[in-house]
Formats: sequence, C-alpha cells, structure tokens
Amino acid sequence: MRGFHPFRFLKRGMPRGLFWRSFIIIVTPMVMLQCFVSYAFFVRHYDIMTARMARGVAADVGYLVNLEESYPPGTQRQQLLDMAARNLQYQISLLPGASLSKPYRHSAPYLSGPLNATFRDQLGETRPFTTRLGDDFADIQVEVKDGVLRLSVPKKRLIASNADVFILWMVISSLVLIAVALLFLRNQVRPIERLARAADAFGKGRSVADFKPAGAAEVRRAALAFLTMRERIERYVQQRTEMLAGVSHDLKTPLTRIKLELAMMQDAEAKAMREDVAEMEHMLDEYLDFARGEGGEDVLPADLSDIVHDAAIAASRARGGADRVKVAAEPGIVIAVRRNALKRCTTNLIDNALKHGKHVDVALKRNGRFVEVLVDDDGPGIPEHRREEAFRPFHRLDVGRNLQKGGSGLGLAIARDIARAHGGDLILSESTAGGLRAELRLPV
Repeated sequence: MRGFHPFRFLKRGMPRGLFWRSFIIIVTPMVMLQCFVSYAFFVRHYDIMTARMARGVAADVGYLVNLEESYPPGTQRQQLLDMAARNLQYQISLLPGASLSKPYRHSAPYLSGPLNATFRDQLGETRPFTTRLGDDFADIQVEVKDGVLRLSVPKKRLIASNADVFILWMVISSLVLIAVALLFLRNQVRPIERLARAADAFGKGRSVADFKPAGAAEVRRAALAFLTMRERIERYVQQRTEMLAGVSHDLKTPLTRIKLELAMMQDAEAKAMREDVAEMEHMLDEYLDFARGEGGEDVLPADLSDIVHDAAIAASRARGGADRVKVAAEPGIVIAVRRNALKRCTTNLIDNALKHGKHVDVALKRNGRFVEVLVDDDGPGIPEHRREEAFRPFHRLDVGRNLQKGGSGLGLAIARDIARAHGGDLILSESTAGGLRAELRLPV
C-alpha cells in the first residue's frame, strides 16, 4: 500500500509551467502577508478605533443625560443642551412625556456595549435606550425622567472613515508588485524556454543555429553544456558517416570487379555467385544506411502523404506486389522532416510487412500532437515478449516470425533510429488483421 502524501493533491492542482509555478511562489507569500497585515493592523486597528470612538460617544451621551436630569426644564437647561450640540456637532432634541417600549432595538452593537457600560457606571444598569444606524447618522434615544432624549450622531464620529483608502492603497500596491514580478519572471524564464525549444528541436533533428546562451549564470551554464553536447554528437555522427562511407567505397570497388568478371561467366555457379554478390551489396547498403542515421540531410517541410505513397510504391516494386498494399493517407499533413530518411524508414516497414504477410494496410493520420503511420499485415506476427528483440541490430529471431529473413537484421533498427532522430518512436503491437502492426509516431 502506497503511503499517503500530504501534498499529492496540491501537486495535481499546480500549473505545469515554470513561469506560473514561480509566479505562485512569489505571489502566495505576498498575499498571505497582506492578509496577515490586514487582520493584524487593519481589522484589529479598525475594531479598536471603533470601540474607542463608541466609548467617546457613550461618554457624551452620559454627560447629556446627566445634564438633562440635573437641571429642571427651562431656559438654562435648553441653553446648555444647545451649547453641547454646537460643540459636539450632535442634533439634540427632547421628546417630553415619551417613553421607550421593550424590546429595545440595537442595530449598532458596537455602540450598545459602551452605552451599557457608561450607564451602568453613571446612571444604573436599567436605563432604557435604543440605537439605530442610518446612512449618515446614528440615532440614539435614551429614556430620561421627563421624556426621551434623542441624539443624532454623525457616523464619522463612530466609524473610522479611512478604511476604503487603506484597502485601495493595498490593492494598488499589490497590483504594482504583481506587475513587477510578472515582468522580472518573464525575463528570467524566457532563456529557459529558449533552451527547452532548442533541445526539443535538436532532438527532432532540426537546426538550432540561432541559439545563444542568455539569462542567469546557471541557465547560461546549462546552455553552454547543451551546445557542447550538440557539437560532440554532430561530430560523432559526421565521423561515423565518413568512416562508413569510406569503408563502403573500399568494399564496393572489389565487388564491382567481381560483378564484371561474373558477368562474363554463364554457368550455374556464376549465377549463384552473382546472387551472393548482389546480396552483399544490399547488406553493405543497409550497413551504411544504419551508420549514416540522420547525418547529411536537411530538415525541410514535407507532405507526409506523398512520402507514404512513394514508400509504398518502392516497397511494392521491390517485392513485386503492388496489389498487396493498400494506402489510406490523410492529405495535408505537412511537418519538417528529413524526407529521404523518413521515406527509407517507411519503406523498410512496408517491405518488412510484405515479407511475412499477404496483404498490407498502410494508414497515415493525425492524432493530437502526433502524426501516426500504421503498417498492418496479416502474417504470423511476433510474441509480445520478443517484439523488442526485433529492433536489435544484426539480430535474428529464431522462432515465430523471422523479421530478418533474407536480410541483414537492420530493417527495423534503421527505421527506429530514423524515427527517434525525428523526435518520435517506432512501436510494435498486434495488428487488427491478425499479424503485426508497426506504428511510427512523429511529433507535429
């Protein structure tokens, strides 16, 4: 049983690209910090300031209640209330003979608590009062000995008015920081993306001549290592191709002389020798094709439908079975490939199918980010556990389907080498026709 990984679900939700992962790494702590600051400074500060302002208003209300109850009705009390209203900027009025009925409504709980505390300290705990919040004023009504004292308190005396400014500045600063992070991250990630594209193009056999190291020191070192690796691989391919070309030339010269001498002989032994010499030439050409691999040919856009049809014609002509091959190729699939190499690869697959089957179906289609060339035959096939052996150079299968019958054992090895040189692969599986399916997959 696999152990539980606490971050497995988090990894599934993470973006796959380096740019967005780095962006999340930078933005997440900033957002968390702002949330903490908003709570610790803004929310707490806002609550504390509101409580202080409410206590101040409660003290004013307590003073006005004491003032109203300390003086008898008359001019003096009214003058004192008018002066308090001017100084405190409250609207104060007395409703003679009125009373507050229960239950008392308190729509401003942050104001009700301080009023309760003030009245408890100054006027007793049973003092009836009610508070209601309006758009611009808070309405406070307190029951006094000869009626109800009503006060309209401006909201700015109860609630801190700079909350929206604080939030606005936080949002603006966050957007500025995010924009700066995006700009710098893009500049840092772009060299890595260029290196990835260059490595991908090189893996598909395409030219990357315009690639130059750039970016941070670590990225530059990786780019220089990539360039060094590319030069070594290209030098190795060139040396191998030149060596095998020289060997082929040296061997074909005596073979040509032998062919000329055998052409002048007409006996049965000479005929058998001529067949052996032809087989030796064919094997020598296959050795050279395998050693050459992808070297020498430029990568150019080509219509794969034309390549598949040409390969089918070439294989059918060599095996004398044009009516045994059916091609169903989706038109208009154009990608950058080494045309001759890909034709050789497809020809090898069709030729191999014609060796061991009576009928061969060839299909070309696009499947998402890949192009697939499917070669199906109705031959004996290969057991699943032995299919990988068929790709080993110079290897012959002893039982079942003998893929290298009459050949050098390089047909499938050359085909897979060409497929992988284009960034794709060659896979063997069971065919719907009962034999073997060779699936050539190339990236678009």
